[in-house]
Amino acid sequence: MKILKERILKDGKCYPGGILKVDKFINHQMDPNLMKDIAVEFIRRFASSNVNKILTIEASGIAPAIMMGFLLNLPVVFAKKKKPNTMENMLSTTVSSFTKQRQYNVIISYLTPNDKVLFIDDFLAYGNAAKGIIELIEQSGAELVGMGFIIEKAFQDGGRYLRNKGIHVESLAIIESLDNCEIKLREE
Repeated sequence: MKILKERILKDGKCYPGGILKVDKFINHQMDPNLMKDIAVEFIRRFASSNVNKILTIEASGIAPAIMMGFLLNLPVVFAKKKKPNTMENMLSTTVSSFTKQRQYNVIISYLTPNDKVLFIDDFLAYGNAAKGIIELIEQSGAELVGMGFIIEKAFQDGGRYLRNKGIHVESLAIIESLDNCEIKLREE
């Protein structure tokens, strides 16, 4: 996705340890037009999946997931990192955060065995959030039809793990390397 790659190179910032900061346009301040373009591209890439529910994890996956839900007229569920007192019929698992260096209890409701779920998130690094989401989907009896990521860090192997499990994974921009804080994108 050319426009996304251009924004990553223009506005993304690299930090030591394999961290790419895109908070100027994706996960703090958001560019709504870019989010729409991202949603449209995910819709194109998952067109044959028969999805009936979109799932994400708070907080940075919510914007692209909501945009997709709006365009497809589908419900969007986001996994929460804190249990509200009012939540019922919840499923729970533990996820490690690469960026925050901590573990979260991740909680969802509103998934049923009749759901065909598409998971959308901002980053795929080691795949920790994705692994937790897979566990929650399995607990619910729903079917995972695919996982879409705005940015994948190929050098952190989460994508390889998910693809080796036979999951349909689509990443709109793939970072080959952040060595020496230089952003190297995969050419398609």
